[in-house]
Amino acid sequence: MKIKHWLGAVLLCIATIAYPQHTFTVKANKPIADIAPTMWGIFFEDINLGADGGIYAELVKNRSFEFNNPLMGWSIKMSDKTDPQVAGMNPPVLVVNRKEHTANPRYIHVTVDNAVKGDFLLSNEGFRGMGIKKDIRYDFSVMYHQATAGVKLHIALSDSAGKELGSTTITPAETGIGWHKATAAFTANATVMRGRMNIWFEGNGAIDLDMVSLFPSDTWKGRPGGMRADMVQKLADLKPGFIRFPGGCIVEGYDLEHRYQWKKTVGPIEERQLIINRWNTEFAHRPAPDYFQTFGLGFFEYFQLAEDIGAAPLPIINCGMACQFNSKEVVPMDDLQPYIQDALDLIEFANGDVASTWGKVRAAMGHPAPFNLTMMGIGNENWGPQYLERLKAFTKAIKEKYPAIKLINSSGFAPDGALFNYLDIELRNMQADFIDEHYYRSPEWFYANVKRYDTFPRNNTKIFAGEYASHVDGTKGDQKNCWLSAISEAAFMTGLERNAAVVNMASYAPLFAHVDGWQWTPDLIWVNNLESYGTPDYYVQQMYTLNKGNKVVPVTLNNEVVAGQDSLYATAAIDTVKREVIIKVVNASAKPQENTIILEGAGKTAAQATVISMQSNDLLAVNSFTSPTNISPKTSVMNVKGKKISVKAAPYSFTIFRIGMQ
Repeated sequence: MKIKHWLGAVLLCIATIAYPQHTFTVKANKPIADIAPTMWGIFFEDINLGADGGIYAELVKNRSFEFNNPLMGWSIKMSDKTDPQVAGMNPPVLVVNRKEHTANPRYIHVTVDNAVKGDFLLSNEGFRGMGIKKDIRYDFSVMYHQATAGVKLHIALSDSAGKELGSTTITPAETGIGWHKATAAFTANATVMRGRMNIWFEGNGAIDLDMVSLFPSDTWKGRPGGMRADMVQKLADLKPGFIRFPGGCIVEGYDLEHRYQWKKTVGPIEERQLIINRWNTEFAHRPAPDYFQTFGLGFFEYFQLAEDIGAAPLPIINCGMACQFNSKEVVPMDDLQPYIQDALDLIEFANGDVASTWGKVRAAMGHPAPFNLTMMGIGNENWGPQYLERLKAFTKAIKEKYPAIKLINSSGFAPDGALFNYLDIELRNMQADFIDEHYYRSPEWFYANVKRYDTFPRNNTKIFAGEYASHVDGTKGDQKNCWLSAISEAAFMTGLERNAAVVNMASYAPLFAHVDGWQWTPDLIWVNNLESYGTPDYYVQQMYTLNKGNKVVPVTLNNEVVAGQDSLYATAAIDTVKREVIIKVVNASAKPQENTIILEGAGKTAAQATVISMQSNDLLAVNSFTSPTNISPKTSVMNVKGKKISVKAAPYSFTIFRIGMQ
C-alpha cells in the first residue's frame, strides 16, 4: 500500500507540472523588410583538403611534379635489373625543369631498358589514399613526349595489400617535337577507401611524362575532369543564394607572391600555375606539407558551380595586401594598378562580350554566355588605414567602369574592438555597399548577440555575415559540430532574419573538411575519400535556406522581439508566392515549453500546417559517417483551427511552422 501511495503521489506531481507558457503574436499583414534572395549562402575555401583532395575529383597527387619536393606523393619500385645501384645504369627517373615554361616547368624523364611488367613501377598514393568505387569507370590521361616509340605503360589501381582493382595499357605512338596527350579508361572491380595508382613500364627507350591524371567518371553532371558529385550535391541541397569563393585567407596568401591570382587559374589545365596552399604550414598541430593548389578548380569552375546550383557568384580578390597575421606585406600604392586591373578584368571575364579580351577567354572555355556577376569582395579580413587607402582606389576604378557592381568591404577579423569600430565608421562614411563581418565565437556569444543588428542603421550600407561558426571548444579541439553549436547558430540566425533590412547575406565557414586532412574545426560538411555527411549545423543552414520566405513580419512576446526570454528565440516571414507564414522557434532550454501562436492579419488559415523540427536532449550529439542523419530535420503535419495555434517547443529544439493563409 505504501508503494501504491508513493507512486500515485509521483504521478500526480508529474501530471501537475506547469510547463512555461508563452504567447507569440505574429502580424502576418505587417511586413517590415524584404528578405534578399542572397540572404543565406555558402562560403568555399580550399582548407581542410576542400578543393584538391576534396571537391575537385582528381585522384593523383602532384600530377605535374610541381610540389616543392617534385616526387612527393610518388614512389618508385625497381627490380635488380633496373635499380641503378645494382645494375650500374643511369637512374630510370629524372626530374627535368624547363625554365621557359613558367606555369608548369617540371616533368619527368623515364628511361627503360628492355623492361617487362614488374621491373619498374611508379606509384601514386593519392590524397590520403584514393577512394575507388566498384563498377565505376576511371579515366586516365597523361601528357608525353618521346623521340622514338618503344615504351608501353600499364596503369592499374590497387588496394593497400597490392591487389589489383582494374587496369589498362597505353602505348604512346606520337614521336618528334611537341607534347601529346594519351588517354585510356578502365572499370574498377571493388570498392576501397585508400587505393593507389600504379604505372608499370615495359619496353625499351625513353619518354617524358607530365600531367599524370586519373578521374572517376561519376563526377558532377558527368563532366570530365570535374567535381565530386556527392560533395556538390550537398551544396545544391542547400539551395544557397550565393557562393563566396575562392576563400578567405588564401586570397591574401602568406605573402603577396603566394596570393590568389585568378588569371593563373583559367585556361588549359596544364597552363595553370600551381602554388603552395597557405594552410600547408599554418597550423603546427595539423601540418600538411603536401597541401598545394593545382587550380584544377579555378575561377571558371567556380562560376560554373555557382550557375549549376543556382547561386549568385561572389568572388573575393586580393587588394594588394598579404595576410596581416603573417608577413604583413603590402604593395606600394604606386604599384597597385595591376591589382585593380585584375579586378576590372575579372568582371569582363564574368560578364564581357565574347569579343572582349577576357570574355573571349570565357567563351573559349565553353561558356559564351555571361555569368551575370553582380558583386565582388575587395580583400579578406584586412584592416587599418592601409586597407582603406587601397580599398578607395579599387572602389573608384570599379564604380567608374561598372557602377552596378556591389562591393563587399572587410571589417577585419573580429566583430568588435578598436580595429572593427574604426573600419565600421570609415566604411559607413564611404557609403560602402556591404560590410563583411566575421565571428568565430562560443555558443554563449551567439545567444548573447541575437539582438546585434537591432540597432544598426537602416540605410544603403548592408551587412554581409561572411564567416561565422559557433565553437564549442575552439578550432584545435576534437569537438567538431554538435547540437550545441548548431542550436546556438539557429538562435543567432533568428536575429539575422529579423534584421533582413540590415543583413542581406550570411554564410557559415569553413565549408568542407576531410576527416584525414583537416586543419580547422568545426566545419559544415565532413568527407572521406568515398562519402560525405552534413553536420547538425548543415541541417540548421538548410532549414533556413529552404524556409526563407521573402518578407519579414513581426513576431513578439509581451510586445518585445523574441530574443532570449526564457531561452526562446523566434522570427517570422511570409512566402508571398506560396502564401504561407513561416515561423521559426528555438527553445534553447532543457525544459519543454507550451506556446500559443496568434496570427494577426493572416486571413483564413489552412487546415493543416507543415512542421519541420530538429531536437536532441544531448547537446554534444553529433552526426558521423556511420550515423549521418543522427541530428537532422523531421517533417510532420499539424492540424490548425483558426488563428490561435497551440504548439509545444521540445527541449533543445529548433522548429519551423509553415502555415498556409489567404
